[in-house]
Amino acid sequence: MDLKDIQNLIKFVAKSGASEVKLEMEDIKITIKTGGEEVGTTILQQAPLMQQIPNVAAVAPQEVLSPQVSAPVEASKYIEIKSPIIGTFYRKPSPDKPVFCEVGDTVNENTVVCIIEAMKLFNEIESEVSGKIVKILVEDGTPVEFGQPLYLVDPS
Repeated sequence: MDLKDIQNLIKFVAKSGASEVKLEMEDIKITIKTGGEEVGTTILQQAPLMQQIPNVAAVAPQEVLSPQVSAPVEASKYIEIKSPIIGTFYRKPSPDKPVFCEVGDTVNENTVVCIIEAMKLFNEIESEVSGKIVKILVEDGTPVEFGQPLYLVDPS
């Protein structure tokens, strides 16, 4: 099981509403517990696998942060694009390339809106909604948490 599979499992459990999921394979055990606003992940390694698996434990306890929007009344009509993983947020694919999206740009489902670097892997983050970007909530090159809002999108 690689990092991408674990990240997808965490996203699936968070969206499913399940309170606890345990996955046991021959050389790894994963327990994901959710409750209220928190998502927790415990990964236990029984036998040495690859060099990358022990590093996955660094992403273990995760927390869904509450949205930090400056105008809460106005924000209710907007949809947030949230970070699916912990890492460093980048608005450009590389320093010499243009940004993926700006305020006022229209995005569709599966449009790449940013990159989040986690453990030297660059993960393209796609929009799950169609609409117009109204606010960018995170500065380029800053760390982000699991579930942290990155963009506000006006779906109308």
